[in-house]
Amino acid sequence: MDDEKKIIRVAMIMGKMIGGGIEAVVMNYYRQIDHSKIQFDFIIDSDSTIVPKEEITQLGGRIFEVSPYQSIRRYNKDLESLFNKEHYQIVHSHINSLSFFPLRIAKKCGVPIRIAHNHSTAAPGETKKNAMKYILRLFSTIYPTHYAAPTLYAGRWLFGKKIASTQLEIIKNAIELEKFDYDPIVRNTLRNELGFTKDDFVIGNIGRFVWQKNQAFIVELFNEVLKKKGNAKLLLIGEGPLKLELEKKVLAYGIGDKVTFFSNTDNIHEYYQIMDIFLFPSNYEGLGMVAVEAQISGLPVITSTKVPIDAKISNRFYQIDLMKPRERWIECFLTIPVEKRVGNISEADNNGYNIYTEASKLLNYYVTLLKK
Repeated sequence: MDDEKKIIRVAMIMGKMIGGGIEAVVMNYYRQIDHSKIQFDFIIDSDSTIVPKEEITQLGGRIFEVSPYQSIRRYNKDLESLFNKEHYQIVHSHINSLSFFPLRIAKKCGVPIRIAHNHSTAAPGETKKNAMKYILRLFSTIYPTHYAAPTLYAGRWLFGKKIASTQLEIIKNAIELEKFDYDPIVRNTLRNELGFTKDDFVIGNIGRFVWQKNQAFIVELFNEVLKKKGNAKLLLIGEGPLKLELEKKVLAYGIGDKVTFFSNTDNIHEYYQIMDIFLFPSNYEGLGMVAVEAQISGLPVITSTKVPIDAKISNRFYQIDLMKPRERWIECFLTIPVEKRVGNISEADNNGYNIYTEASKLLNYYVTLLKK
């Protein structure tokens, strides 16, 4: 009982757990952090679809469901009831600009440490979604006591230059680096399983099928690349509301035999091995962790300039403006050297992506906040 009292329980505000990147970041930290000192309580919306309940429970964590934030009155009521019952010292919110809502309730309930963690930004194209983001951005510094982001860029976008330069805690989207190292045996095995030949030139992308990730541009570009590189194949890994639209576009171009759609999987890290180039032309990103992971596995990575330069950890990182002619992108595909592939673990480690190191830093961060 005494040991239990010494454990710091942090309320992690997760929003909807749907198997996305933010959940992956938090779970990576949770797996490696010292559970004898820190435990996470996952506060999730009740309409979450992908929740690793068994793993969280086995690690000593707890899961609390609250009403979806769209039902704001019930959401507030559920949170208030939970905070008053559990008496958290730290509430760490990961829902970007929406952190305004849970942190307001946390302050009302007397939670002394309220961390707003921004993982994203915005760009023209999601009009309704952006309107909410820009409005909430005006109030993003009212209720937090502390601020966090994976990059200075993401922190500056939500909290402003002053806070980003003086109060922002950079918490890297750290991972188990060894899992992503280049492995030619895995490459050959998975290529055979998915029907790719040794000579296929595989262009890959991993991400939700949403406007932000810009897979429609990938399909359009790939259709042009095929005209100059007949052995090119496209591998799109993910799920999302635009999947049917993308499949229709592929069929309309008559390239269905050249494009493979693959759903998210637990061993997603292995699928970088299949690829020869990673294409990431996002319309906006807070970081773009898949671009980092791809570089760790030794892949050349081509991104849009909307991906922060923070994602660069190697000399195989190339950026092109989305407004540039398509020929620039195609030329990049055809001229990038892809031979002699090797992993980039040391570069990733030097850039702060080693989860073992960073989990210890996060633990110390929490402990320091409590001491203050």
